[in-house]
Amino acid sequence: MVSLYKHLRDVWQHPEKYNMRYFIMQRMTRWRRGPTVVRIVRPTRLDRARELGYKAKQGIILVRVKVRRGSLRRKRPKLGRRQKKMGFKKLTPRLNLRVIAEMRAAKKYPNLEVLNSYFVGKDGKYKYYEVILVDPHHPVIKNDPNYNWISSNKHKGRVFRGLTSAGKKARGLRKKGKGAEKIRPSARKYRRGL
Repeated sequence: MVSLYKHLRDVWQHPEKYNMRYFIMQRMTRWRRGPTVVRIVRPTRLDRARELGYKAKQGIILVRVKVRRGSLRRKRPKLGRRQKKMGFKKLTPRLNLRVIAEMRAAKKYPNLEVLNSYFVGKDGKYKYYEVILVDPHHPVIKNDPNYNWISSNKHKGRVFRGLTSAGKKARGLRKKGKGAEKIRPSARKYRRGL
């Protein structure tokens, strides 16, 4: 017998096998019309949320964030000396879109800390992520041995310092040695040529 979480994972990986494509597109249409950061009651992908530390208990909330897809855009200069051709459409961001989604959630809820996040869908314009946020001052979190580490002062603003899983990936800490020459010790330092 297939477990519930394994079945949920299979539905998300192969939606056409379960005739879910139409329902997913309907959901994306609804999400696109909504605000950028929305608090949700329960996770869309329960299996992934549980893998990343979500539990239905006090002090833990879920937020869905939409981020515009593609590279960064910059307006062309209107006055003064300007070059004929400049890369205004294809500026690659230093951070991945998941980190940007986590930062937006943290700015919306400044008293909470980001635990983790996961991808829930995309359409032609946006990518959607669900971010797991934890209240470090909540007594239930402080008394839970699995979560009380986040109450420590050294985890304050962890998403802005690249300490989440997506932040570590953006900093190149998932790979060492060959293949990581341009991202370690930091992408910014590499670009400056120091």
